[in-house]
Amino acid sequence: MGKIFDAYQLVGRCSTLFDRMMANADFPAQLALKFFWGLDAAAYKKFLAQAFAGIPDDFNGRLLEVPVGTGVLSLPVYRKLCGAEIFCVDFSDKILEAARARAAKLNLLSVKFLQGDVSRLPFEENFFDAVLSIDGLHAFADKVAALTEMRRVLKSGGTFCGSVYVKGENRRTDFFVEKFFEPRGFFSPPYETLSSLQKKLSEFYTRAEVTHIESFAGFVCKK
Repeated sequence: MGKIFDAYQLVGRCSTLFDRMMANADFPAQLALKFFWGLDAAAYKKFLAQAFAGIPDDFNGRLLEVPVGTGVLSLPVYRKLCGAEIFCVDFSDKILEAARARAAKLNLLSVKFLQGDVSRLPFEENFFDAVLSIDGLHAFADKVAALTEMRRVLKSGGTFCGSVYVKGENRRTDFFVEKFFEPRGFFSPPYETLSSLQKKLSEFYTRAEVTHIESFAGFVCKK
């Protein structure tokens, strides 16, 4: 847990560099996304679409995002969700500083930010209509505890959705994860494959749909 915390504290301090790549903002970011993750411009658009597939444009319920990261992908989407009540949780206070700053620039003053551990979420059962987790499951140290907690706070009939790295779809990405991200605490094994992710989510939810673009799976589940 200490290594993970330190890794994402660093992301918070270097949020501008991180955000450029995540947002596919310029030519170096595009090269990095293509080389390490196999995502060209068309695949990147599909990645975003599958990550948010469970959140309709007219969503107006109570939403939890965990982890929020710097909010570079999700906060612009939340500008459209005028009737939603949104809570964003992350383990790193430095990342939350960056997310709060971005929310302020986007005038998202009603979004609530909390520092917390996904394995011990500070919410009552059946509290949220939707739980969103973009690229979080592969970072969580205790994945079963995280899935259990996210399901606990989700209402019956609610939606759990997002995206996650899956192993075995791109050799270059798998090598990069193993040799760079994992030793530094950004990713935490074991990792799911497409088939094991489908199986695990089906154990937690009554319906689970899994898609993928290169090494990123998207999922939309119903409790």
